[in-house]
Amino acid sequence: MRHRHTRQYLPFGDRLRDVSPVLVAHGTRNPHGVSVIAEIAEAVGKQVGTTRTAFVDVLGPTPAEVIADVDRPAVLVPAFLASGYHVRKDLPQHVEAAGRCDTIVTRALGPDPAIADVARLRLVEAGWEPGDSVVLAAAGSSDESACGQVHLAARQLESIIGGRVEVGFITTATPSVPEAVERASRNGRRVAIASYLLAPGLFHQRLHTYGADVVAEPLGADQRIVDLIVTRMRAAISPYRRQAPVSG
Repeated sequence: MRHRHTRQYLPFGDRLRDVSPVLVAHGTRNPHGVSVIAEIAEAVGKQVGTTRTAFVDVLGPTPAEVIADVDRPAVLVPAFLASGYHVRKDLPQHVEAAGRCDTIVTRALGPDPAIADVARLRLVEAGWEPGDSVVLAAAGSSDESACGQVHLAARQLESIIGGRVEVGFITTATPSVPEAVERASRNGRRVAIASYLLAPGLFHQRLHTYGADVVAEPLGADQRIVDLIVTRMRAAISPYRRQAPVSG
């Protein structure tokens, strides 16, 4: 039986009444990380109606399973902060496997100025002070374009905190976070890591082992993240959108 979604939050004529929102995350074995994704989806659901979650790795359900189970065209929001392999390759394959050519895939969440705002807040909460050196720590990707998007995110963060923001990758890409921390520490100032991660998990745990003085929490279920997800949905279903329904 296909899953039916409530749309009691949306006015008549709102195009989001005609789709089934799905938030697609990477997946983690960390229960807190899973609960953060669920919290974000619940908050999105308060604006647009029931929003389901799917995961591309570690745990299920998969995007293909969720797409196949909904009674309206699915609109998938990749809860990724850059458009790497999972966004460019995995999601289109899941859409194809589900056999639902009416599925819409939105842009990834990042980079975006709203995310930079949340990253700054997390730095302040962790004890960052103006003048501290900052490293933006991201998951890393073999996709050069995705890595370039992380550098753009660093520039966006620079624009609101002032001073240079180094980029470090936790895996796959270079420079590594330890290399970026070492570089940032050369001026003798404290080093703060801004976590370019959506939810807690193994990657965030590793950040505490890299020698920084301050490690910010992941972005989490901030209202600005929730609003950004809804914005991505509305842009993807806009009648003025020129892309094909399924983007790679």
